[in-house]
Amino acid sequence: MDDLVESILDYIRADYTDYAIMINGEWGSGKTYFWNHKIRPKIEAMQVGGKKVTAIYMSLYGISNLEEISKKIFIETTQLMDKNLKKYMDASGIGNIPEYAKTGLDMANFFGVTQNGDRLDYAQFFSTDDKVLCFDDLERANVDVIDILGYINNFVEHDHIKTIIICNEKELSTKLKNSNLEMKTFIATYLLDKENKLTMKTDKPMVERIRDTIEYVFDKANDYERIKEKLIGETFEYAPEFNYIINGLLMRYEAYPDLIRFLRENTNLITSTFNKSGTRNLRILKHALNDFKKIFDMVAKSYPNTNNRILQTMLIFTIAISFEIKAGKITKDKFININSNEEYKSILVSSRVFMDNRQFYIKEFDNNYYYNFKAEYRFFKFIEKYIRTRIFDMKVFKENMEVIRNTIDTSQLPGYKRLLTEEYWKIPDDQFEGVIDQTLEDVKNGNVELIQIVKLFAYFAYFIKKDLIRYDMRTIKSVFFNGMNIASLTSSYCSNVDEELSQVAIEEDIASEMEEILVHFNEINLQLKDKMYREKAEEIFKNIPMKMEQFYDMFDKECMNIPILKYYDPFQMFQRISCASNEDMVTIKEKLVDRAKRFTKEIEPEMPNVKKLKQIIDDYIDGKLPSIKIVLLQDFTNELGNILSMYKQPEPVDPQENYSEEQKIYN
Repeated sequence: MDDLVESILDYIRADYTDYAIMINGEWGSGKTYFWNHKIRPKIEAMQVGGKKVTAIYMSLYGISNLEEISKKIFIETTQLMDKNLKKYMDASGIGNIPEYAKTGLDMANFFGVTQNGDRLDYAQFFSTDDKVLCFDDLERANVDVIDILGYINNFVEHDHIKTIIICNEKELSTKLKNSNLEMKTFIATYLLDKENKLTMKTDKPMVERIRDTIEYVFDKANDYERIKEKLIGETFEYAPEFNYIINGLLMRYEAYPDLIRFLRENTNLITSTFNKSGTRNLRILKHALNDFKKIFDMVAKSYPNTNNRILQTMLIFTIAISFEIKAGKITKDKFININSNEEYKSILVSSRVFMDNRQFYIKEFDNNYYYNFKAEYRFFKFIEKYIRTRIFDMKVFKENMEVIRNTIDTSQLPGYKRLLTEEYWKIPDDQFEGVIDQTLEDVKNGNVELIQIVKLFAYFAYFIKKDLIRYDMRTIKSVFFNGMNIASLTSSYCSNVDEELSQVAIEEDIASEMEEILVHFNEINLQLKDKMYREKAEEIFKNIPMKMEQFYDMFDKECMNIPILKYYDPFQMFQRISCASNEDMVTIKEKLVDRAKRFTKEIEPEMPNVKKLKQIIDDYIDGKLPSIKIVLLQDFTNELGNILSMYKQPEPVDPQENYSEEQKIYN
């Protein structure tokens, strides 16, 4: 991002330019925020020829004629030249004049109210070398884009004013193609009819013929490209640094200590949910966080003991449902008939167990936003209704919260779950020691999932540092090491370690203590990964040769980018392949070849077993008389050889190879 800022500033610093620059990016991705907070302050801190540079910003949103642009420029420049106004803005720390104030000032100037006898400074008015024009929302203007660019070209080509255009070219392209579409379609149909091409037999569909005619007759896109080539010297693609921008969004909640602490602790969840939305629309995220503030305040006020996991799930759900509805992904009624968390879960069970595709969207929503996030309660009707209708229904809110309180009562949870889902300071002093003892007992007996033991150790190390518990670090570490060994017998492989551990704030003074625990965890977790893949390999390959459809389905969905052959015995693989039908043998071979081409790097760890499988097949067919099966096995082993050749390292070059005879003798 700094490189982009510097490139734009280089354009401003240049002594002479006869072109504008463009900043292109998606709607809501923060382009205007980028201008206001990154570019404009640096431009206005610059000086050209001893004069301070003035940045003049104009949104073209809703502009219906070119005269309105001229008015906007006049208002911006004349107001900034008014001494009293400038003095007031400097004293008040105001950087931009609100649109409402501009309207009033414009009328005041018209009636002579604010003139104060000052004469217009024509030298400043005619000065152009200290001005930078910024035109935003080009694609949202109600004027022909070609006309606007031609208008802007006057400033750039004739006056050499540094000019920046901010837009979304993807939407601009759509607008150019779709403007007056009904009229264009009518004329294109008329022309095709006059040329007797409307009823002419051809392989090209009618819709495509009409579209081609429209593009030929009304090729605005080419007009745009021609004037853009003349006007725009450089186009910069704006790819926002989401962490920086999200941090900026959170700053507006600094006045609310509990909320900002919660949001900062869960920045990873916010970023992750935002990324899963599949959009870059930060405007929707901003609105979602604002909605969550009301939700957080209402929960804190009416149900102050709500555990942290529920609040985290509410945060995910608020952001997710906002994107789904406001980004136009779904119609608003997708969730309207789901009235409770139980109904939501029953739909998921129906779609997963009974393959009920009527609720396919709900299953996809859950798989996407709650992937690797375990929560029993993850549908909140009061939030869904609030986002959909903008009405915060207190009755539904209380009904939802009472169900949560009665079904997820922290006092009934095991001690370790209370530590993981509830801020420890919310545990009463008379219960804290019991929670610690119960948690240690569960850790000691391996009753806790492996990744949760790692999280719990972070808490215990913190408690020891704060003298909240009476154990020493060495004893606790020994208990946790042994507990991890026992838990490994029943735990599952954790694939999202970073995301899980991000839920726990690890203090700097316990980082060294955590390192040893993390090393041990990673060793066990890798063993669990091997165990998981061995079981998966057995489950998948046992379908050869009797259940081939099931094998193909599982292999395509679960094995394409993982080195599954590393975890299956090559001789057993050969036995199963050799028992398969000739057709299936060819299909398996083709799948392995295609997979190796697409995921070469990912499956490299399985190559030793691929090499063994090839050797087993070679030994089997050696000396056998040709038959269809033998020929197919020969093809199979040849393709395995081709796959292996993708990983061959180049032969080391003999350092003496290029030496002269005299050099070789000397060496």
